[in-house]
Amino acid sequence: MPSVDDSEDALRYVATFDPDAGERASEAIVTAIAALVDDDPASLSPLYDAVDPDALNALVAHARRADDAGTHELRFTYEGFDVGVRTDGRIQIEDASAAAASIA
Repeated sequence: MPSVDDSEDALRYVATFDPDAGERASEAIVTAIAALVDDDPASLSPLYDAVDPDALNALVAHARRADDAGTHELRFTYEGFDVGVRTDGRIQIEDASAAAASIA
C-alpha cells in the first residue's frame, strides 16, 4: 500500500510504493491521489485516460530487473495533478493548477 507524505510543501506530495514487494505503480498512483482528494479510488477517472497502466507497470518491472538501468521517471497529468513516477518506487504529485498559478 502506498504511503503519502504531504510535508514537503503545500503543492507537492510524495507517495511511495515497493515494486520489490509486488506493489504496482498504477495502483499506487490511483490510491495516492484518491487519498489526497479524499475520495474513493473507484470514483476517479480511469488512469488509462492519462497513461497506459500496463506500460507503466512494465517500465517499472523492466527497470527493476535490469540492475544497471538506473532510475527512470515518467511524468504525466492525472486528475488535475502532475505525476512523476520513478522506477525506484517514488511518486511525486503536484497540484497542476496551483503550480501553474505560482509560475504566472
